[in-house]
Amino acid sequence: MAAEPAIEILGVEVDRRSARKDGREVVALRCVDTGMNGFVVECDVYPVDAVRVEPLRPGPYTFATRAQADAFMDEASKALTYLGCEL
Repeated sequence: MAAEPAIEILGVEVDRRSARKDGREVVALRCVDTGMNGFVVECDVYPVDAVRVEPLRPGPYTFATRAQADAFMDEASKALTYLGCEL
């Protein structure tokens, strides 16, 4: 399976979070203020049951407001914590 191409979101990064499990990064979240187009959350997911150099990249997820993007990142962070990850 070919690696998914990274899409560069232009704007100002306003938040970044990383989740680790057993000392290994499994998820990286990045929120970007794109200006007129709202906020975009990018995700890099490194499956724990596979040897993979390039991450999976679901999304990107677009939100009209910073509050909506923050709520998404908060919920994703909470779910990762429930799954045993450290943020």
